[in-house]
Amino acid sequence: MIPPELAKFIAPLALDEARTDALTRAWTHAPYLRGLIRGHRDALDAAPETEVAAALAQVSDTAQPVFERLRAAKRRAHLAIALADLSGAWPLESVTHALSDLADACIDAAIAEALAERNAPNAGFVALALGKLGSRELNYSSDVDLILLYDPGAVPVRAREDAADAAVRIAKRAVAILNDRTADGYAWRVDLRLRPASEITPLALPVAAAEHYYQSEAETWERTAFIRSRACGGDVALGEAFLRAIGPFVWRRSLDYTAIHDIQSVSLRIRDHFDAGQKLGPGFDLKRGRGGIREVEFFAQLHQLVWGGRDPALRAPATLDALAALAAAGRIDAGEAATLGTAYRRLRTVEHRLQMLHDAQTHSIPTVAGDRTALAAMCDEPDWRTLERHLKGTTAPIARAFDRLIGEAKGDAPGLPTDSKALRTALGKGAAALAPMVERWRTVSYRSLRSPAARASFERLLPSLAASLAQAADPATAAARLDAFLSALPAGVQLFALLEANPALVPLLGRLLGVTPLLADALARTPALFDVLLGGDAFDALPDAGALAAELKAQVAGARDVETVLDRVRRWTGERRFQLGAQLIEGRADPLRVARDLSHLADAALQLIVRVVTDDFAATHGRVAGGELIVVAFGRYGGAALTHASDLDLVLLFSGAHDAVSDGAKPLAATRYFNSLGARVVAALSVPTAAGALYEVDTRLRPFGAKGLLAVSLDSFVRYQMEEAEAWEHMALTRARVVAGPAAEAQAAIAAILNRAPSENLAKQVLAMRADIAAAKPGGGKWDVKLSPGGLVDLEFIVHFLQLRDRAAVTPDLGAAIGALRPDLADAHDLLTRTLVTLRLVGANPAPQARALLPDDAALGLAKTAVVAAWSAVFGQRRSGT
Repeated sequence: MIPPELAKFIAPLALDEARTDALTRAWTHAPYLRGLIRGHRDALDAAPETEVAAALAQVSDTAQPVFERLRAAKRRAHLAIALADLSGAWPLESVTHALSDLADACIDAAIAEALAERNAPNAGFVALALGKLGSRELNYSSDVDLILLYDPGAVPVRAREDAADAAVRIAKRAVAILNDRTADGYAWRVDLRLRPASEITPLALPVAAAEHYYQSEAETWERTAFIRSRACGGDVALGEAFLRAIGPFVWRRSLDYTAIHDIQSVSLRIRDHFDAGQKLGPGFDLKRGRGGIREVEFFAQLHQLVWGGRDPALRAPATLDALAALAAAGRIDAGEAATLGTAYRRLRTVEHRLQMLHDAQTHSIPTVAGDRTALAAMCDEPDWRTLERHLKGTTAPIARAFDRLIGEAKGDAPGLPTDSKALRTALGKGAAALAPMVERWRTVSYRSLRSPAARASFERLLPSLAASLAQAADPATAAARLDAFLSALPAGVQLFALLEANPALVPLLGRLLGVTPLLADALARTPALFDVLLGGDAFDALPDAGALAAELKAQVAGARDVETVLDRVRRWTGERRFQLGAQLIEGRADPLRVARDLSHLADAALQLIVRVVTDDFAATHGRVAGGELIVVAFGRYGGAALTHASDLDLVLLFSGAHDAVSDGAKPLAATRYFNSLGARVVAALSVPTAAGALYEVDTRLRPFGAKGLLAVSLDSFVRYQMEEAEAWEHMALTRARVVAGPAAEAQAAIAAILNRAPSENLAKQVLAMRADIAAAKPGGGKWDVKLSPGGLVDLEFIVHFLQLRDRAAVTPDLGAAIGALRPDLADAHDLLTRTLVTLRLVGANPAPQARALLPDDAALGLAKTAVVAAWSAVFGQRRSGT
């Protein structure tokens, strides 16, 4: 029933049933809204969009005094938004966005006023919004969580002030404009306690000081706060630049599982602190209670912290958007995300209706029965008991989901016994090999085990680690490798926390340590490499070469200098190489495909580095008209068949005239230009840095070898190959592939060289070369599939001889050449190559666990026999050594 006084107000208006009902509930049950209705009779039938737009315009109307206009605009918008909410005209997102936009406008106006009073433009001072304002999810009656920053060189300074004093005065004035109560009330309550060390720091901080703090000192909860952050008023460009600068602090590519424990602990403390508001009923805290709003937010933010560093699509500030993005990426269950999203909407709606009663910043169910009745009516429920029953059904799934996340913080999993006899009993069949190592790890002072947190986490992992190592064919060797790994690990807590959070990775770590020292060493240097195995696509085939190049380009986007680019290239390449190695060890990838993918990775890295280094070099020396650096790959790289241990065999050429001169501020003749540029490219590829060396580079296949110029003109290279090169150089040229620079011109020149009539004594020269190699590197042993008789070197000599002799199938792809020239050797080539690729990862003396990845003796013998027989057929003589 419409109250009589309200009926008089709305009698002249043509209102639909939903809006009439909304006005009735607001008038009857919410004293705050009743006052707004009385003060804005002329707006009761206005569209909410129109009224909010008018309020925003009023905020900007500097003809009115700032205190009056902000408070009047808020009242006008508050009524429009409340009626849109109560009538169901707007969904939750529209309500929170409108509230947030209004707060933004008021904050910007307050800063502008504080600066205008100093005759200064709205620049050099910025408000960063955090919390619900940062994600545009503001409550109906909420504080605004702000951090105020300034540029000391731009903030206006009065006589006898320094920049710090001026900034604090500007901050105080802006806060007063928003926060101080007048006869018209307040505009927005301001909370500045999220700034660094708020108990001792001034209200406004210099941008540089804040940047230093967040990059070096801030804690996990501060990272979490910045998931929902944006510049909302003042010098927005200044604020956005600051947020970009601290982005790596918030979004770490290395999966930081210590953040899980931190948030778990914080969550437990919140539940303990608000113990009285945990049980649903009078006094229940909708925000902090068990199954409340905060738990949905933390659920989303925790997963964002873990995964968002690697996937920018997960960095959505708003909770509902974050849940949807996490579900779409497969990081949380889609059904659970939908359930949490629905529950979050319901709780936020009840929270808004609660705050509409008295414009109070409260989240607690009223303890006064009359207020609970009013709340139920505002929520369009018949009584409090019905609302309570619905709230219980809403909070229960939230509590269950969040309990799983904080469960690990309630107690440690049992570890292995400390008593020597009990330890050996617990370790079972691996006791003889593992017990001494476990006792050693408990006493050594490795850096990775020094911190109490790392040691505690490692103790919790020991049972599963020991069980994994005990499954190895040689537990002692596997344990020794784990020991070497721990001794080389610079810090252990991050990796141990990651393994605790992902138990399935523990046996995988055991296999990596038991099978491949190469990956174990890489992991010890960079524990974050293990993160790449957490993705759902960790064991999928890599994208094609073009997609990899595009992926790497995206990784380096925004890098400020060459060194940053190079570090990102090294990191990306290292992660992908590690991923391929793990696929190989797990038997999830064909070694032939791994060899091709390793080559595509090198192509992407090299091409980007050449481009970046060239641009940087040209900034000083300009460019050579008609000239460009050409990088030619030889050997296994030229044939797109790299192993994890392969060098890059490169020859550097340049197009254009050798006597041309560059056009930069410091011009260089072409030969000197491209030799200097080439040296920089080689250094960028091979010089060790904090991120490690990218590749070992071998340039000895260039004309005249180590005595020749690093880079020669394409014309000079062709002339050398035509007139002076020996047969072995032409054989090497059959595997040449242009990987950077004008490929068509260079590849055509290589084809012309190889198309010449062969030397009459080519066979004799080839046999002499093979004999020289055999004398220097005789090879031998069961697993020597390269140098031993019937190995890959013999196979390559056969194919390259036939390519030169017959001028046929001249392609750097050895497999394709064999298919055209000697298809009977295709199976031998594939088996020998698979074996080589695997051995380069597991070592020349493979551990017993690696034997399953390798062919048996019979298959290996048949492949080598086939190559030896082909040697005799092609060269008319028995292969020496057989």
